[in-house]
Amino acid sequence: MTTTELTAPQAETKGTGDTRGTGRRRVLGAGKQLHAGPVTYIVLTVFALVSLAPLVWTAIAASRNNTRLAQSPPPLWFGGNLFSNLESAWDQAGLGTAMINSTIVAGTITLGTVVFSTLAGFAFAKLKFRFSGLLLLLTIGTMMIPPQLAVVPLYLWMSNLGWSNQLQTVILPTLVSAFGTFFMRQYLLQALPSELIEAARVDGANSLRVVWHVVFPAARPAMAVLGLLTFVMAWNDFLWPIIALNQQEPTVQVALNALGTGYIPDQAVIMAGALLGTLPLLIAFLLFGKQIVGGIMQGAIKG
Repeated sequence: MTTTELTAPQAETKGTGDTRGTGRRRVLGAGKQLHAGPVTYIVLTVFALVSLAPLVWTAIAASRNNTRLAQSPPPLWFGGNLFSNLESAWDQAGLGTAMINSTIVAGTITLGTVVFSTLAGFAFAKLKFRFSGLLLLLTIGTMMIPPQLAVVPLYLWMSNLGWSNQLQTVILPTLVSAFGTFFMRQYLLQALPSELIEAARVDGANSLRVVWHVVFPAARPAMAVLGLLTFVMAWNDFLWPIIALNQQEPTVQVALNALGTGYIPDQAVIMAGALLGTLPLLIAFLLFGKQIVGGIMQGAIKG
């Protein structure tokens, strides 16, 4: 009897100790930092090289001359004409004015799209009003219409306003986007609790203060992503600017189009111009890429 009485507590204690030890090991295992293996580094290296290949080839072609680019096999290393070709492309295309215009156009479109899309997305996500579902459906439906169909009526509209060959012709039609509205609406549905809005209104905040102090801070990660996508799209836009603008007030893409004219286009100068047109995007990503990626991760953790 004595042996049995001593064995039972010992068995219970042993079982409890094993359970605690297992739980402790699980906690330690869950907090352990994961390390990438050699296969991961190989795959990432391959993807990085494939992604950088077009940019590197553009730089190589921009450093050669037109005769060398026409030969086979093509050059695989840099030449000595890079800076002379960059200078020729800058002077021939008038890229100084074009860079300023593209910065104004892309910056204004990005700011307008981010602000208006956030406001519209907040309204669709958290406010109750009549026909909200129908309006959201119509907004999403506009994404299915090819933009080429709107070129002629849009051009006539801008001509009637007297805005031909002016930058506002390119800025105004794209100050808000259906994609941005839907994107912000989907994000705010999860990232913005309705209790925060109700608490702000109980504290006496009006709609403007709610948007400024509650909605914008909660939507900051998605706003950063939408801003980057919008800036890249506006900077690279070609179809509507080439129709609405001329060579006196061009954007970068319209100015680069002038480099391809002539009986024998100079491919090296064209590549140099393309490299100059890409550099602002690379600089913007290098400067703000960390904040944008951090915003994406913050939004993922919130979701």
